[in-house]
Amino acid sequence: MEKELIINSTPTEVEIALLENKKLAELHKQKTNSNFTVGDIFLGKVRKLIPGLNAAFVDIGYKKDAFLHYTDLGPKLRSLNKFTNGAVSGGMSEHLLDNFKIEPEIIKTGKIDQVLDKRQSVLVQILKEPISTKGPRLSCEVTIPGRYVVLTPFNNVVAVSKKISTTEERKRLQRLVESIRPKNFGVIVRTASEGKGVADLHEEILGLIIKWEQIHSQLHQAKAPKKLLSELDKTSSILRDTLTEKFNKIVINDKELLVNVKSHLKQIAPDMVGIVNYHGAKKPIFDQYGVTRQIKSSFGKTATMASGAYLVIEHTEAMHVIDVNSGHKISNASDQESNAISVNLESAHEIARQLRLRDIGGIIIIDFIDVKKQDNKKLLYQRMKDYMRKDSAQHTILPLSKFGLMQITRQRVKPELNISTTEKCPTCNGTGKTAPAILVTDKIDNDIKSIIESIVPAKLTLDVHPFVHAFLKRGFPSQQWKWYREHKKWIKVKSNSNLAMLEYHFYDEHNDEIRQ
Repeated sequence: MEKELIINSTPTEVEIALLENKKLAELHKQKTNSNFTVGDIFLGKVRKLIPGLNAAFVDIGYKKDAFLHYTDLGPKLRSLNKFTNGAVSGGMSEHLLDNFKIEPEIIKTGKIDQVLDKRQSVLVQILKEPISTKGPRLSCEVTIPGRYVVLTPFNNVVAVSKKISTTEERKRLQRLVESIRPKNFGVIVRTASEGKGVADLHEEILGLIIKWEQIHSQLHQAKAPKKLLSELDKTSSILRDTLTEKFNKIVINDKELLVNVKSHLKQIAPDMVGIVNYHGAKKPIFDQYGVTRQIKSSFGKTATMASGAYLVIEHTEAMHVIDVNSGHKISNASDQESNAISVNLESAHEIARQLRLRDIGGIIIIDFIDVKKQDNKKLLYQRMKDYMRKDSAQHTILPLSKFGLMQITRQRVKPELNISTTEKCPTCNGTGKTAPAILVTDKIDNDIKSIIESIVPAKLTLDVHPFVHAFLKRGFPSQQWKWYREHKKWIKVKSNSNLAMLEYHFYDEHNDEIRQ
């Protein structure tokens, strides 16, 4: 599979498009002034305990207190608190855990007020970004991720990704990591580690230990709230989590970001620095690589597929609902079953893409076209699971119910990406009414007079709809000649079929639009 990363940097945000075989698979946006990212580690202060919710609200410096549920405390909470208090007071002078005594685990069915106190300082990590009116969601199960492994303090377990292809490779990695992991640190072995040697994994583990040392050193005499470790920016974290040998191109339109990405790649994948390219053309980078067109066609209420079948995607307060429609696909009424399963399989592939692209989370209900054969129902369920394997978000898929509905739950860590694909009508400006067509030349006359008197451009070009263009050029003297006689300046009139009937624009000698 051909993978490309197209990165559009603007002064206010960075947009990252992941293309798979030239098709938009993921779209990420990050504000350049964003201070709260999933993975950031803070020293927070407990502001309020809510026994009814079995949760606490924690101050980490955000305008709204962050939410910490008992189930997100993790079994090693006592060890975490012991380390945190020792590091803050100075009693815990060593960042390694070789001589650290692991405390007993907390029970799964315990109560929040039994393990946390009001105004207590606690080490937390952002689990979910702030969404809508809610503050961030936190976890006390601190993890430090790398490209090949994830470090989990106060743990002695080595877990290997189930996505690694063979049992033999999983066992090899298990033995290898077990031999090099630091004492009292657990390790999660990621899919990208498949085929890697001991030198690569050991080097990364040492790098993650350095990050843990930074957390330890910043805890000394620290007062909550305080950020201790910031997650990588969105671009670098995507490279870390998704970069594989299948990537063949990374294109960036910002020179400073280009340098940063190349520097990051030299650390994690030096052999792939050569695939990073700079986009310096005048044409916007998303237009050049077809991303803008795909965004316009992929978002919105409906998503149309190549066959003519389409999806209707609705959002309610409790869930997302997706309805599969055949459109003009079903032409052979005598074989309705095969037509239905054909549309369903095509739709399943598009639904899997849409869930990743829009980052839809929570409960998703899909109303597929009814199929009667049990084999077809099993096939649809299996294909849906296959298509969702590329999705890094945790998800659960249930087989078709007796009503023909499929239920999916998908992890949500940030707000759903919702892009409006509709545009304000340039003719009526959204009012539903237009100015009298007979007056359009009068408006153009007034604007020309105003421009020539105030700006005095060396050259002046007028873009109009082809019908208006024909009207302005017809006869002798034409309206264009009348302007020349009146203003002693030749005004070039261009036909533009992309404009609405009564829409027009003026441009100067540099082809910059002159706004009125």
